[in-house]
Amino acid sequence: MTAVLIVATAAPKQPGVLVEALERFRSKDATVTVACFFDSEELGIDPTLAEIRTFAVPAEKWDARFRKALERAPANRKIWLHARRSTWLRQQYRRADLLVALDARAVHTVWQMAQRNTRAGACYGLVPAQKALAGNRSEPVGKRLERRVAAAAGIGARGARSAAEQTIRTTLNKATGQRVMSNPAGAWLWTRAAAAPRIPDRLRSKLAVRLHDSAVRAGRTAAGARAASTAAQRISSLATRADVLTKAAKTELTLGHQPSGLHDAIRAQLALADDLLPRDTKKAAAAVSMAWSLSSNRVLHFDRLTSPMSTDPGAFVAPFRASTAARKLSQPRGRLTPAAPAPTDRPLRLLVTTLINDNFLPEILERYRAMPNVEVRFLDLYEDELTRPLALSGSTVMEHLLAGDSSYGAKVEEWLRPHLDWADTIFVDWCQATAALFTLPDPGSTRIIVRLHSFEAFNFWPHLVDFSRVDDVVFVSDHLRDLSTAVLPQLTDGPRLRVIDNAMDLQRYLRSKPADARFNLGMVGFSSVAKDPRWTIEVLRKLRERDERYRLTLIGSNFNDRASKPAKDYGRLLNQDLAELEPLGAVRRYGQTDDVPAALQEVGVIVSSSVRESFHCGLVEGAASGAVPVVRDWPFFAGKPHGARTLFPADWVVESPAEAADRIFAATATEEQWREIGQAAAEHALKTWDWSVTQSGFDRLLLDD
Repeated sequence: MTAVLIVATAAPKQPGVLVEALERFRSKDATVTVACFFDSEELGIDPTLAEIRTFAVPAEKWDARFRKALERAPANRKIWLHARRSTWLRQQYRRADLLVALDARAVHTVWQMAQRNTRAGACYGLVPAQKALAGNRSEPVGKRLERRVAAAAGIGARGARSAAEQTIRTTLNKATGQRVMSNPAGAWLWTRAAAAPRIPDRLRSKLAVRLHDSAVRAGRTAAGARAASTAAQRISSLATRADVLTKAAKTELTLGHQPSGLHDAIRAQLALADDLLPRDTKKAAAAVSMAWSLSSNRVLHFDRLTSPMSTDPGAFVAPFRASTAARKLSQPRGRLTPAAPAPTDRPLRLLVTTLINDNFLPEILERYRAMPNVEVRFLDLYEDELTRPLALSGSTVMEHLLAGDSSYGAKVEEWLRPHLDWADTIFVDWCQATAALFTLPDPGSTRIIVRLHSFEAFNFWPHLVDFSRVDDVVFVSDHLRDLSTAVLPQLTDGPRLRVIDNAMDLQRYLRSKPADARFNLGMVGFSSVAKDPRWTIEVLRKLRERDERYRLTLIGSNFNDRASKPAKDYGRLLNQDLAELEPLGAVRRYGQTDDVPAALQEVGVIVSSSVRESFHCGLVEGAASGAVPVVRDWPFFAGKPHGARTLFPADWVVESPAEAADRIFAATATEEQWREIGQAAAEHALKTWDWSVTQSGFDRLLLDD
């Protein structure tokens, strides 16, 4: 009787073919075993035709060594690693007369089995298996012995080679590990080795990445960057060079550092994009997208107290202006007709649109919906599940812009054209995907207005917006306009630039405060590093050195320390502060609330400790409530033509925690003085930023033009 072992890694699409083959095997008095790398019940085959079992090792039985081997192995070898661990399957292939791979992924496993059972035949597919079973497989004993010895020698040689390779890999890993790279001599030696001539790009790139990561994790970031940069200069392939520098930059970003080789990695990706652009726009778009991903990484701009854009925003994005592919993304395409004037024979059709975030729109929508001469529609691009994916892929937008035409662009046109045809004016809140998509097709005679908040200035989306199709760009402050024009020079040659304050109903914050609110500092929003709540805690400490009645109320959701390592590090220090001060009653977390006016009723001093803000609504709301405003001179804009000192009254702004404590101590010296200063702040806030005042700016923007 002939024993047949069939190895299958997936259930066949036509199980009837397998059933027919099994019946033929049985008719020739063959016993058949089917070893499945999937749930054997999926086959649904009569058990009288064959023994059918699953040989995949359950995940709960994986030890560390097996798991590591699986992680390193290619897909087809993973099957063999499982087969080798199965005692049942070892018994089956050692006694089998014919080994059959049912599918391509099983071929390597069957080959390995045939090397260990040299008397068995081996084939790929059911038809060859039936032919092998029908044919004469007799072989001279001497020849069979020779084949078995050769196979055994081959297995031994492969095992020896594998052991040698593993030894070399282990030795190399130790020789280039953190301990070696932490030593200046070791780092110098390996940096020279990585830059030696005649090393293949593939090996040089792996060595460079290994040396960089070891040095960075050993605390020698400069040495790691030098190793990666030196090796990259020797790499001829643009793609490999970009990959090495990008991996190095990503490692440093993951560890919370600003990579010293950041611009080298960005330039390498852009050089690759420029090289690919004439022949492969998809890959060129991927390279540009990676460059933007590096430059807008949140570790650089959002999860630390500084940003590389704070000193010279234009210089930071300069590599993109030097790239042909990157420039093509924001290349002006113009419009066939200019925006038409507002109609006089019917209501103005106003479309207000955003993506997910409509926090700054309620007052605007309420005002113009109430006007008989305006017809308002609201569109959130995220609401429709069918079209939502079109608004969430920046790389796809880049690919379309580089290609000049695509099926994606046609889908966006089909989606947004009815809105463009209906509206006289479209107000796009947030200069992100919504703005890019509404300027992808020609807007025709529809007027396009885009409002840019501070978040977008650090992101890639504004660079995908065709501002030659935008009529007005709105900012909430002069310093935000300055930052945006430095990053986006195309803004200065096209749309009208306007500064209009946020729409805020401040009247509802006017409530009487209890006397003991005088000693209560407050922050509205403290969940991010940019808000820098520890600066306010330092102010609190200085106040409590003089008078322990001072305390702090934190209004809003808890600090988010999950975004990155720098955020986690900051959160750990903040938690230490809170663990010390909360039991003393010095700090209270009010939590997230929909009734901010009620929360501010208990606050006597409102603090803005941020490193940067575009406007800071929470501070203004606190001032409107009658709290004494204390504004840190936001470091990002300090010393520049516009910033906190030009946005707020001079006596509100301080430079240091010590100066803040002095202002608070003086302003709260008596209840009468505290209420008098708070009242003056409330009056200034209401006459300057209340919606009853600022709505005229929106009327001029939306109705008069």
